[in-house]
Amino acid sequence: MDSPDSDGLLAEQLLRLTRRLHRIQSRQLEPIGITPAQFRLLRTVAHYDGPPRMADLAQRLDVVPRAVTSLVDALEASGRVRRTPDPDSRRVVRIELTDEGRATLRSLRDARRAAAEEILAPLTADQREVLGGLLSALVAGIPERRC
Repeated sequence: MDSPDSDGLLAEQLLRLTRRLHRIQSRQLEPIGITPAQFRLLRTVAHYDGPPRMADLAQRLDVVPRAVTSLVDALEASGRVRRTPDPDSRRVVRIELTDEGRATLRSLRDARRAAAEEILAPLTADQREVLGGLLSALVAGIPERRC
């Protein structure tokens, strides 16, 4: 039977692992010149069939529109996204990936895999499979944030 102390320890271990993964990923993203938040925005833009509106991105990322504007500004300055007018409304701006943005995403996915491999290195293939099942059960138990 689980005690409150063991649940607290488990929560602390999950938080420590999350922070470690974030540090590793940030270290690998730094040479590419992108932040984790910018990576998340690029991934989100790439998941749309067509260029999304800024408001769509804010909603999907669960952030205020101003945060999306700052991220898009930085990504546009680096040539990874561009703002395009909406064909149906002059007031709406859409965001699309550039070729540079797509190339950056490929590099970032490789960095993400390397970070995961570093974290998972101590586990056997069987342990990774069990962990994957456990994490899937945890993720399925919370509302999806779609990022």
